[in-house]
Amino acid sequence: MFQFIQQQTELNRVLNLMSQCSTYGLDTEFIKVDTYWPKLGVLQINVDRQIFLLDGTALDLSEFWHKIYQAEQNIFHACSEDIDLIYHYAQKKSLSNVFDTQVGLSFLGHGLQVSYQNALKQVLDIDIDKDQTRSDWLARPLSDEQMKYAANDVLYIMQLAAKIQTELKDKGLYDFALEDCRHLSLEIATDVPTERLYAEVGNYRHSRRQLMQLQQLCVWREQVIKALNQPRSFILKNSSMIDLVEKNPKNNFQLSQTKDIRPSVVREHGKTILDLLKFLPEAEHWPLRIARPIKHSSKGVTQVVDELIDEVVLETQVPKEVLMRKKWLNMLYQHVVFHGNEQDLPPYLLGWRYDILTRPLIRLLNDDIDYLTTQMKVMA
Repeated sequence: MFQFIQQQTELNRVLNLMSQCSTYGLDTEFIKVDTYWPKLGVLQINVDRQIFLLDGTALDLSEFWHKIYQAEQNIFHACSEDIDLIYHYAQKKSLSNVFDTQVGLSFLGHGLQVSYQNALKQVLDIDIDKDQTRSDWLARPLSDEQMKYAANDVLYIMQLAAKIQTELKDKGLYDFALEDCRHLSLEIATDVPTERLYAEVGNYRHSRRQLMQLQQLCVWREQVIKALNQPRSFILKNSSMIDLVEKNPKNNFQLSQTKDIRPSVVREHGKTILDLLKFLPEAEHWPLRIARPIKHSSKGVTQVVDELIDEVVLETQVPKEVLMRKKWLNMLYQHVVFHGNEQDLPPYLLGWRYDILTRPLIRLLNDDIDYLTTQMKVMA
């Protein structure tokens, strides 16, 4: 049913088989509990209907990664963590030849986050166990239950993908779904610039001084976690950083009262954290305050926007939650208010959605610019 590959000579046989077949079903099992970067335990591949479990703790996978990037198509289910791991180990990004069966199912009305287990049940009427999710995939030897679990994750994925792709093509949605898979791969590859990480922690209520403090804390935290290979939460949780800039502690005792902060962090990094809060650049270098979120445009335009989205849903048969996410719509609001560059919009809005939805929505929101401007202010 499957082979567990631990020797480099055995891997060569898999690589030779991959050279004769250009589409692969893939999954990974890894541990990321106390590290920043994932530790690969097992990499599962379905190639030419044969299942191989590759030992991530023992094999040199350099040539394997090359084959993945050269493939016609790599098939995953819920690929975000798998691709993030591949980017780390391959030391190369922009894996564009991906089809994610979860994305495909979302276009067919199964919701945005259907699990692999539920997907198999709904589409193929196949039941699989998911009782090894929290296994230690770095321990050796692996149990028979672990290996069966890992094999099942790719055993049916080609059959699942084939049925989903057929349905998508019948409905004229395959190209749309494939493009969204490419955008997802690009999104995973795109890191937020370190100096902008504060914007993911702070909010519009924070002053420019507090945002400057958050920026310094975020940059420092990023340097530490990568040097130590530890999760961000092991150094400072976001909740801790918000508490720090809002309470502005002046000594280690006050620092130790910070929400969710670890005593070891106070001991080892207390002086650095206090200095980051105290010593700031000149005020002209502080970030601008974060814009208030727009809750809605004026009543008339809100209705017209909703009607336009509903019309495109009917026209394309793309489910509404797939067609337009709330965060994308808010980005469109900001784009209109701040006269932004369209190339800065999410790639999702610049692809197949652009002519049928993005551009018409921008025109509608421009008609409501006066109202929107009063709703969203950047406070100096």
